[in-house]
Amino acid sequence: MVDLTRIMDDEVFMAFASYATIILSKMMLMSATTAFYRMTRKVFANPEDCVTFGKGENAKKYLRTDDRVERVRRAHLNDLENIVPFLGIGLLYSLSGPDLSTAILHFRLFVGARIYHTISYLTPLPQPNRGLSFFIGYGVTLSMAYRLLKNKLYL
Repeated sequence: MVDLTRIMDDEVFMAFASYATIILSKMMLMSATTAFYRMTRKVFANPEDCVTFGKGENAKKYLRTDDRVERVRRAHLNDLENIVPFLGIGLLYSLSGPDLSTAILHFRLFVGARIYHTISYLTPLPQPNRGLSFFIGYGVTLSMAYRLLKNKLYL
């Protein structure tokens, strides 16, 4: 049985928990940002959401797409596609007993890359800003997976 007090005393796990909380909070903020853009621009994806602004044919004019709303939504979707693998691999990596400074470097690079990716997506900054930040975050997750497979797992 795993001793949870030992895990909670592990500095690497606590660093992972801290950075995971930061990145999950950022991802939650993207949900709120998407909702904000939908409400302020009166752009909805579902007919039942339009009822607040009109009924019948009048409501249908709010059932449309908007470039800014779609940009925020795509940034949020990109977060979902990248943060979930980081959380799974990062958890296993943090429990595998890596060096603290190496683990913190991985976690900081990932969180910084994801925050910069969002800024470059929403501003929008010219490429290769968004592409580089994506590949840095992706590379960090791959690096943790490689170290895990190479050193700790039984294949």
